[in-house]
Amino acid sequence: MTAVTAGATFEQDWQDWHSAREESFRDPLGWLSLTALHWLVETDTTFPDLPAKWRADADGVVITATADAGLEVDGDAVDGTATLAPLEGAPGLLVRHGSRNIEVIRRTGDVALRIHDPEAGTLAAFTGIPTFLPARQWAVPATFTPFPQSRVVTTGAVVEGLEHHHTALGSLAFEYDGAAHELVAFAGKNGGLHVLFTDATSGVSTYPAARSLAVDAPAADGRVILDFNRAANLPCAFTDYATCPVAPAENRLTLAVEAGEKNPR
Repeated sequence: MTAVTAGATFEQDWQDWHSAREESFRDPLGWLSLTALHWLVETDTTFPDLPAKWRADADGVVITATADAGLEVDGDAVDGTATLAPLEGAPGLLVRHGSRNIEVIRRTGDVALRIHDPEAGTLAAFTGIPTFLPARQWAVPATFTPFPQSRVVTTGAVVEGLEHHHTALGSLAFEYDGAAHELVAFAGKNGGLHVLFTDATSGVSTYPAARSLAVDAPAADGRVILDFNRAANLPCAFTDYATCPVAPAENRLTLAVEAGEKNPR
Protein backbone atom coordinates (compact mmCIF):
# COMPACT_ATOMS: atom_id res chain seq x y z
CA MET A 1 0.00 0.00 0.00
CA THR A 2 1.42 3.40 -0.96
CA ALA A 3 1.52 6.35 1.40
CA VAL A 4 -1.15 8.11 -0.68
CA THR A 5 -3.44 5.08 -0.56
CA ALA A 6 -2.86 4.63 3.17
CA GLY A 7 -3.72 8.29 3.76
CA ALA A 8 -6.89 8.02 1.68
CA THR A 9 -7.97 4.91 3.58
CA PHE A 10 -7.35 6.62 6.93
CA GLU A 11 -9.43 9.63 5.86
CA GLN A 12 -12.23 7.48 4.41
CA ASP A 13 -12.40 5.22 7.47
CA TRP A 14 -12.72 8.26 9.68
CA GLN A 15 -15.35 9.82 7.40
CA ASP A 16 -17.37 6.60 7.48
CA TRP A 17 -17.23 6.64 11.29
CA HIS A 18 -18.21 10.32 11.42
CA SER A 19 -21.10 9.84 8.99
CA ALA A 20 -22.41 6.89 11.01
CA ARG A 21 -22.23 8.98 14.18
CA GLU A 22 -24.23 11.80 12.61
CA GLU A 23 -26.78 9.39 11.18
CA SER A 24 -27.32 7.81 14.61
CA PHE A 25 -28.33 11.19 16.00
CA ARG A 26 -30.94 11.60 13.26
CA ASP A 27 -32.97 8.75 14.75
CA PRO A 28 -36.51 10.19 15.05
CA LEU A 29 -36.83 8.68 18.53
CA GLY A 30 -33.18 8.95 19.56
CA TRP A 31 -31.29 11.30 21.84
CA LEU A 32 -32.14 14.47 19.94
CA SER A 33 -35.85 13.73 20.22
CA LEU A 34 -35.81 14.20 24.00
CA THR A 35 -38.08 16.99 25.24
CA ALA A 36 -38.26 16.38 29.01
CA LEU A 37 -36.87 14.50 32.01
CA HIS A 38 -39.40 14.07 34.84
CA TRP A 39 -38.34 12.52 38.16
CA LEU A 40 -41.06 10.54 39.93
CA VAL A 41 -42.05 10.50 43.59
CA GLU A 42 -44.12 8.10 45.69
CA THR A 43 -47.39 9.97 45.18
CA ASP A 44 -49.43 10.17 41.99
CA THR A 45 -48.16 13.06 39.88
CA THR A 46 -49.35 14.60 36.63
CA PHE A 47 -47.21 16.45 34.09
CA PRO A 48 -48.39 19.10 31.62
CA ASP A 49 -46.84 17.30 28.64
CA LEU A 50 -48.16 13.82 29.55
CA PRO A 51 -51.48 12.11 30.13
CA ALA A 52 -52.22 9.92 33.17
CA LYS A 53 -50.86 9.83 36.71
CA TRP A 54 -47.38 8.51 37.47
CA ARG A 55 -45.68 7.39 40.67
CA ALA A 56 -42.68 5.35 41.78
CA ASP A 57 -42.98 2.76 44.55
CA ALA A 58 -41.02 -0.25 45.77
CA ASP A 59 -42.23 -2.34 42.83
CA GLY A 60 -41.36 0.16 40.13
CA VAL A 61 -43.44 2.71 38.27
CA VAL A 62 -47.23 2.70 38.49
CA ILE A 63 -49.21 4.35 35.69
CA THR A 64 -52.87 5.17 36.29
CA ALA A 65 -54.78 5.98 33.11
CA THR A 66 -57.97 5.40 31.21
CA ALA A 67 -57.96 3.95 27.72
CA ASP A 68 -58.62 7.33 26.12
CA ALA A 69 -55.22 8.54 27.41
CA GLY A 70 -53.69 6.63 24.51
CA LEU A 71 -50.87 4.96 26.44
CA GLU A 72 -49.57 1.53 25.41
CA VAL A 73 -47.21 -0.86 27.16
CA ASP A 74 -45.94 -3.77 25.05
CA GLY A 75 -48.70 -3.04 22.55
CA ASP A 76 -51.51 -3.17 25.12
CA ALA A 77 -53.54 -0.09 26.03
CA VAL A 78 -53.26 1.05 29.65
CA ASP A 79 -56.77 1.08 31.11
CA GLY A 80 -56.57 1.23 34.88
CA THR A 81 -53.06 0.69 36.21
CA ALA A 82 -49.85 -0.69 34.77
CA THR A 83 -46.58 -1.36 36.59
CA LEU A 84 -43.11 -1.27 35.06
CA ALA A 85 -39.85 -2.25 36.76
CA PRO A 86 -36.87 -0.52 35.10
CA LEU A 87 -33.43 -1.83 36.01
CA GLU A 88 -30.73 0.35 37.53
CA GLY A 89 -28.54 1.91 34.84
CA ALA A 90 -30.14 -0.08 32.02
CA PRO A 91 -31.88 1.25 28.91
CA GLY A 92 -35.37 2.38 29.79
CA LEU A 93 -38.67 0.58 29.38
CA LEU A 94 -40.93 2.17 26.79
CA VAL A 95 -44.48 3.44 27.03
CA ARG A 96 -45.96 4.46 23.70
CA HIS A 97 -48.07 7.61 23.36
CA GLY A 98 -49.03 8.27 19.75
CA SER A 99 -45.82 9.02 17.88
CA ARG A 100 -43.91 9.55 21.13
CA ASN A 101 -42.02 7.16 23.40
CA ILE A 102 -42.02 7.68 27.15
CA GLU A 103 -38.86 6.03 28.44
CA VAL A 104 -38.94 4.86 32.06
CA ILE A 105 -35.45 4.77 33.60
CA ARG A 106 -33.89 4.05 37.00
CA ARG A 107 -30.74 5.95 37.97
CA THR A 108 -29.08 5.74 41.42
CA GLY A 109 -32.29 4.33 42.87
CA ASP A 110 -34.56 7.07 41.53
CA VAL A 111 -36.96 6.71 38.63
CA ALA A 112 -37.60 9.17 35.83
CA LEU A 113 -39.51 9.59 32.58
CA ARG A 114 -37.77 10.73 29.41
CA ILE A 115 -40.01 11.85 26.58
CA HIS A 116 -38.92 11.10 23.00
CA ASP A 117 -40.82 13.16 20.43
CA PRO A 118 -40.04 12.93 16.68
CA GLU A 119 -41.23 16.54 16.38
CA ALA A 120 -38.63 17.82 18.88
CA GLY A 121 -37.01 21.11 17.93
CA THR A 122 -33.52 19.84 18.73
CA LEU A 123 -33.94 17.05 16.20
CA ALA A 124 -35.22 19.41 13.52
CA ALA A 125 -32.33 21.83 14.15
CA PHE A 126 -29.57 19.19 13.99
CA THR A 127 -27.10 19.90 11.19
CA GLY A 128 -24.24 17.60 12.18
CA ILE A 129 -21.48 17.13 14.76
CA PRO A 130 -18.54 19.56 14.66
CA THR A 131 -15.11 17.92 14.74
CA PHE A 132 -11.42 18.57 14.50
CA LEU A 133 -9.94 17.50 11.19
CA PRO A 134 -8.68 13.89 11.40
CA ALA A 135 -4.91 13.64 11.86
CA ARG A 136 -2.70 10.56 12.03
CA GLN A 137 -0.72 12.01 14.91
CA TRP A 138 -3.74 11.41 17.14
CA ALA A 139 -3.79 7.66 16.46
CA VAL A 140 -1.49 6.98 19.37
CA PRO A 141 0.18 3.64 20.27
CA ALA A 142 -0.52 2.56 23.83
CA THR A 143 0.09 -0.39 26.14
CA PHE A 144 -2.70 -1.97 28.13
CA THR A 145 -1.83 -3.42 31.54
CA PRO A 146 -4.69 -5.37 33.14
CA PHE A 147 -5.39 -5.01 36.83
CA PRO A 148 -4.88 -8.21 38.88
CA GLN A 149 -8.64 -8.06 39.44
CA SER A 150 -11.25 -5.85 37.83
CA ARG A 151 -12.46 -3.05 40.06
CA VAL A 152 -15.51 -0.82 40.21
CA VAL A 153 -14.89 2.88 39.61
CA THR A 154 -17.69 5.22 40.66
CA THR A 155 -18.14 8.52 38.88
CA GLY A 156 -20.61 11.33 39.21
CA ALA A 157 -23.04 12.35 36.50
CA VAL A 158 -24.15 15.49 34.70
CA VAL A 159 -27.27 15.33 36.90
CA GLU A 160 -26.35 16.24 40.47
CA GLY A 161 -26.74 13.39 42.94
CA LEU A 162 -26.52 10.56 40.43
CA GLU A 163 -23.70 8.01 40.25
CA HIS A 164 -22.37 5.66 37.58
CA HIS A 165 -20.49 2.45 38.37
CA HIS A 166 -17.97 1.22 35.80
CA THR A 167 -16.01 -2.03 35.62
CA ALA A 168 -12.35 -1.00 35.27
CA LEU A 169 -10.15 -3.65 33.67
CA GLY A 170 -6.72 -2.00 33.59
CA SER A 171 -4.66 1.00 32.51
CA LEU A 172 -3.58 2.36 29.14
CA ALA A 173 -0.15 4.00 29.06
CA PHE A 174 0.91 6.17 26.13
CA GLU A 175 3.23 9.00 25.22
CA TYR A 176 2.41 12.16 23.34
CA ASP A 177 4.80 14.95 22.47
CA GLY A 178 7.44 13.45 24.76
CA ALA A 179 5.22 13.25 27.86
CA ALA A 180 3.83 10.10 29.47
CA HIS A 181 0.10 9.73 30.16
CA GLU A 182 -2.17 7.05 31.56
CA LEU A 183 -5.91 6.30 31.40
CA VAL A 184 -8.10 3.85 33.28
CA ALA A 185 -9.92 1.57 30.84
CA PHE A 186 -13.41 0.21 31.40
CA ALA A 187 -15.00 -2.85 29.84
CA GLY A 188 -16.18 -2.06 26.31
CA LYS A 189 -18.12 -3.76 23.55
CA ASN A 190 -17.12 -6.95 21.76
CA GLY A 191 -14.20 -7.63 24.10
CA GLY A 192 -12.79 -4.14 23.65
CA LEU A 193 -12.21 -1.30 26.07
CA HIS A 194 -13.92 1.98 26.80
CA VAL A 195 -12.41 5.22 28.10
CA LEU A 196 -14.07 8.33 29.52
CA PHE A 197 -11.69 11.28 29.63
CA THR A 198 -11.30 15.04 29.75
CA ASP A 199 -8.34 17.07 28.56
CA ALA A 200 -7.19 20.67 28.21
CA THR A 201 -9.81 21.31 25.49
CA SER A 202 -12.69 20.27 27.77
CA GLY A 203 -14.95 23.23 28.42
CA VAL A 204 -13.12 25.22 25.74
CA SER A 205 -13.71 23.59 22.37
CA THR A 206 -14.99 20.21 23.57
CA TYR A 207 -17.76 19.15 25.94
CA PRO A 208 -16.65 19.70 29.56
CA ALA A 209 -17.95 16.59 31.38
CA ALA A 210 -16.28 13.85 29.32
CA ARG A 211 -15.69 12.42 25.90
CA SER A 212 -15.83 8.71 25.15
CA LEU A 213 -13.28 6.62 23.28
CA ALA A 214 -13.90 3.04 22.14
CA VAL A 215 -10.71 0.96 21.99
CA ASP A 216 -10.23 -2.36 20.21
CA ALA A 217 -9.25 -5.41 22.23
CA PRO A 218 -5.49 -5.20 22.89
CA ALA A 219 -3.03 -7.64 21.31
CA ALA A 220 -1.58 -10.44 23.43
CA ASP A 221 1.34 -8.20 24.43
CA GLY A 222 -0.99 -5.33 25.39
CA ARG A 223 -0.36 -3.20 22.33
CA VAL A 224 -3.30 -1.13 21.15
CA ILE A 225 -4.05 2.11 19.31
CA LEU A 226 -5.87 5.01 20.95
CA ASP A 227 -7.43 6.81 17.98
CA PHE A 228 -8.43 10.11 19.53
CA ASN A 229 -9.79 11.16 16.14
CA ARG A 230 -12.80 9.10 17.23
CA ALA A 231 -13.23 10.70 20.63
CA ALA A 232 -17.01 10.98 20.79
CA ASN A 233 -19.50 13.13 22.63
CA LEU A 234 -21.85 11.51 25.11
CA PRO A 235 -25.57 12.21 24.64
CA CYS A 236 -25.48 14.88 27.34
CA ALA A 237 -23.44 17.07 24.99
CA PHE A 238 -26.54 17.32 22.81
CA THR A 239 -29.43 17.34 25.28
CA ASP A 240 -30.19 18.50 28.81
CA TYR A 241 -32.30 15.38 29.39
CA ALA A 242 -29.52 12.76 29.53
CA THR A 243 -27.89 11.42 32.71
CA CYS A 244 -24.38 10.71 31.40
CA PRO A 245 -21.34 10.03 33.59
CA VAL A 246 -18.47 12.44 34.02
CA ALA A 247 -14.87 11.33 33.54
CA PRO A 248 -13.15 9.72 36.54
CA ALA A 249 -10.46 11.77 38.26
CA GLU A 250 -7.78 9.38 36.94
CA ASN A 251 -8.68 10.23 33.34
CA ARG A 252 -8.28 14.00 33.34
CA LEU A 253 -5.47 14.49 30.84
CA THR A 254 -3.36 17.63 31.01
CA LEU A 255 -2.61 17.72 27.28
CA ALA A 256 -4.98 19.29 24.73
CA VAL A 257 -6.49 16.50 22.65
CA GLU A 258 -7.36 18.52 19.55
CA ALA A 259 -8.99 15.56 17.87
CA GLY A 260 -12.40 13.99 17.65
CA GLU A 261 -15.74 15.64 18.26
CA LYS A 262 -16.12 19.22 19.43
CA ASN A 263 -18.82 20.64 21.69
CA PRO A 264 -22.01 20.74 19.58
CA ARG A 265 -23.60 23.50 21.66
